[in-house]
Amino acid sequence: MRSAADDPPPPPPSIDALLESSLKDIGIPPRPTILDRISREMVQDEPDYKRLSTIIGADVSLSASLIKTANSPFFGYRNRVRSVNEALMMLGLDVASRAIAGIILRKVFPNSLHLERFWDASARIARLSGWLAQHVGHNKLRPDDAYTFGLFRDCGIPVLLQRFPGYEKILASANNEASRSFTVVENSQLPTNHAMVGCLLAQSWWLPEETSLAIRHHHELAIIETPSITPPLTSRYRIAIAQFAEHLMQRHTGLSHTQEWLKLGTACLRLLDIAEDDIDAILADAVAVMEAED
Repeated sequence: MRSAADDPPPPPPSIDALLESSLKDIGIPPRPTILDRISREMVQDEPDYKRLSTIIGADVSLSASLIKTANSPFFGYRNRVRSVNEALMMLGLDVASRAIAGIILRKVFPNSLHLERFWDASARIARLSGWLAQHVGHNKLRPDDAYTFGLFRDCGIPVLLQRFPGYEKILASANNEASRSFTVVENSQLPTNHAMVGCLLAQSWWLPEETSLAIRHHHELAIIETPSITPPLTSRYRIAIAQFAEHLMQRHTGLSHTQEWLKLGTACLRLLDIAEDDIDAILADAVAVMEAED
């Protein structure tokens, strides 16, 4: 006669199930359906641009934002696009999917004046990061990769602001910390940090692995300055360019000062092969990019 003890143990939950559970527990927004559909088309021999255009076009705000993105000076296309289909064809599905992810990201969180300033700053840092990749990046990082990372680098912050009522004070403390890592300050008071949460969101939304890893490690000095440590070099370039973009923004506006450049700046400049004496000239050239309207 068999007993319950003789029954085989139940199989452990799958990694995907554990990830989905952790995402729900922390409040990370689920992957938008449109990204699933684009991903399915990307693996086809002949992607159906017309069907995707119809799906995206059903959301007037999304389609307008995608067309505006494709026409932005950042991409530098000579011909202006006038439809979603033209935008998809011009950008390609890989870049278009990340542009759409960035557009949707801002919409999934409740509107507030505090978050509006956060998103505006993220958009400006993203745009400047893309410009820096073209002008000082020595062709080591594609501008659209730098732009995407700039948009998503701190995406864990609005998640934690929603999940933990006291996070705003923790954030202020981390911004003012002169010696310890930003994420160490967060981890001392929370079960996670914004870099880890942002990495999980990026993975869940199928952003490139190099972007997800850069989000995970963007406050870690050792990652920037030690080539033998993972993640890959392109992840470190993402981190360095975005940190430099943030520093230029802070110098130009005099706002949102943190201690991060004091902790990471020297390593970022070394990786980007930029001399301290060159910063003023780069800043002067970057002013037009920083002041451009979204």
